[in-house]
Amino acid sequence: MSHHPSDPPDPGGAGHPGGAGPLYGVRVVELAGIGPGPFAAMLLADLGADVVRVDRPGPSPLGGDPAFDVTNRNKRSVLVDLKSPEGPETVRALAARAEILVEGYRPGVAERLGVGPGECMAVNPALVYGRMTGWGQRGPLAPLAGHDIGYIATAGALSMIGAADGPPAVPVNLLGDYAGGSLYLTTGVLAALLTARATGRGQVVDAAIVDGTAHLTSMFWGMLAEGTWRDARGGNLLDGGCPYYGTYETGDGGWMAVGALEPQFYAAFVSLVGLDAEDLPDRADPRNWAELRDRFAARFRSATRAEWTSVFEGTDACVAPVLSLREAAAHPHLTGRGTYTEAHGMTQPAPAPRFSATPGTLRLPPAVPGAHTPDVARDWDVPELLKDHR
Repeated sequence: MSHHPSDPPDPGGAGHPGGAGPLYGVRVVELAGIGPGPFAAMLLADLGADVVRVDRPGPSPLGGDPAFDVTNRNKRSVLVDLKSPEGPETVRALAARAEILVEGYRPGVAERLGVGPGECMAVNPALVYGRMTGWGQRGPLAPLAGHDIGYIATAGALSMIGAADGPPAVPVNLLGDYAGGSLYLTTGVLAALLTARATGRGQVVDAAIVDGTAHLTSMFWGMLAEGTWRDARGGNLLDGGCPYYGTYETGDGGWMAVGALEPQFYAAFVSLVGLDAEDLPDRADPRNWAELRDRFAARFRSATRAEWTSVFEGTDACVAPVLSLREAAAHPHLTGRGTYTEAHGMTQPAPAPRFSATPGTLRLPPAVPGAHTPDVARDWDVPELLKDHR
């Protein structure tokens, strides 16, 4: 596509500054929402994109202090009232200067506001228009409200998590919103960006959480077809049914995670947990799993989490302590890699993944709504922002 005269150099070009992130030069408009849309835009921002978040006047829909909303880091925020006469025109002016736009409204809302793909791509035919929803843009449930738990329930994933004799376990909102939603939206808009740059033609990316979550279960559909996976939780190799792939409570109420799948790792685990392999039943026969689980559970109850951590640390037994968020941030491996970092007065995850030549950085703290309106109006050459900014 042809770039606006004030655009920074293309990523990877001769003018690309080291350490600016692989998406340096990519302009993204984010129409403010909650959950997976903001997280997807944060991923793009962490990797160097210039993300401008279009916030509406008024309080945050979730409440709380926006200065602590880590999913809005590395972004700049402008205030635009989309219900004002000038609001939609202002957003279209931003879209005309962007390569990617991300929105997370219910189907039809962006169109009613005058900022749908038709209106925005009319002023920028190469625009990649990313749409983040739970149910998708079409289908019987498309117009209905929903949340992560309902999407992963409908996609079949929630049924796989939890003990066989208990309720499905809720994996917070990581599986649906962020794995099935944000990661698929970012993959989609970046793939579409490659096409737009090659052809000059943008397109709409329909990222539905139900689609992404279903896609995440691909391996298990193959195992179902093969007959090596039961369509019921708590009785399979990777869902906690297997005694050498699960969690065990320690004597002090902590937990250890065991993933000793391969024979050599299982042998190391059995030895270190203090059992005689010759005295254990065949692990390959699921009929023996209950006995094995009882034997392993009794051993783990005999010592504290710290003691078991010391036993397994530095070995190939594939056993790790189950850490809380704050404990994870202090783990020596993660501190050694800089997986978590202190930035802008908060502990938070560092950008991921890692790039050898153009690493992502934490350039800006979470964007407070409207804080960057004058700057964006100047940098993007969108004077309409100042008309709407009182």
